[in-house]
Order: sequence, then C-alpha cells, then structure tokens
Amino acid sequence: MKLISDPIQSSLVERSLDAVWHPCTQMKHHESLPLIAITKGKGAWLFDDQGNALLDCISSWWTNLFGHSNPRINQAITSQLEKIEHVMLAGFTHPPVVALSEKLSALTQGHLGHVFFASDGASAVEIALKMSHHYWRLNNQPQKKKFVCLENGYHGETLGALAVTDVAIFREAYGSLLQDVFTVPSPDA
Repeated sequence: MKLISDPIQSSLVERSLDAVWHPCTQMKHHESLPLIAITKGKGAWLFDDQGNALLDCISSWWTNLFGHSNPRINQAITSQLEKIEHVMLAGFTHPPVVALSEKLSALTQGHLGHVFFASDGASAVEIALKMSHHYWRLNNQPQKKKFVCLENGYHGETLGALAVTDVAIFREAYGSLLQDVFTVPSPDA
C-alpha cells in the first residue's frame, strides 16, 4: 500500500485500488473493467463522479429496496441517531426493536412469537442453520445435522451460507471448508 500525501490529488478509483479489497471483483481486470466511482444516490439511481446516472437494478445488493436517500428512511435514521445509534440485544433491549418485533409478529397474526435480528442475508442464513442444529441437539437428536439446498440457489458468502449455496463460482475456492449438503432440484415458480 502506498501512502498518499495529498488524497485530493489522487482519484477516488486509484485510492480505492490501493486501499480497498472489493468483494466479488476481479482486481486484476481493473483496467479492462474499471471501478466506477459513485458519489451519490437518489431513488433508483446512482451517480458517478462525472455526474452520469446509473440505474441501480439490484438495489446495491438488495439492501436499498426503497431507493437511495429515501427521505422517510433518512428522517427515521436521523431521529434515532439523536437518541442512540446501536445497542446490542445480548442482555439489552430498546423501544425500536420491541416495536418492530411486535409489528412483524402482528403481520403473522401472532404466529411469529419472537424475532431474531441479523445484520445481513448471509448472517440470517447462518443463524437459521445454527438454530436448526441447536433445535435437534436440544431434542436429543444431534445426528440430525444435514441440510438441503436448491440447485442454483444462492444464500450468501459466509461458510454456512456457502454450504447451502449451489453456485460454483462462489463455492469452488472454499469447497474443502464447506459442510456436505443434499442438493435438490429447484421447483418451477
């Protein structure tokens, strides 16, 4: 890594290439497939450092379902940040997490008794796998530890999520670390 004496004089892409490990990006191809320097987003659009608008067709990896810089979401985040930005749930609780859990449970007419929060999709899959494993362990059936995944299914890139992912480009480098699973055909939707 080279040190930059004046970051303003170096482009964002150059600085990024020197400092950031970009996920799912072949860094050796950066000249033929250059990084795009994004400086802002609004609704479904991202804007690069030249002012070009790019349609964000995957919601920045499925996280901005309501668009970038959504005024209602920004206001709620700003309001919450003025109170407290984060509190772990191990041994603690707080009003927003209780209110959201109650609303989610109400959507299922009360069938969903408790909510477990995860930070992202791969972590949610990992947690679900661990809950399943723990359930069978507590019910004196620890031998039940195999999982089923759908052909061509993608669930994330943590080790547990990769184990139940059937997409070779994501699995091949880590195959020896992954648990064996049963793969079944994906039903027609």
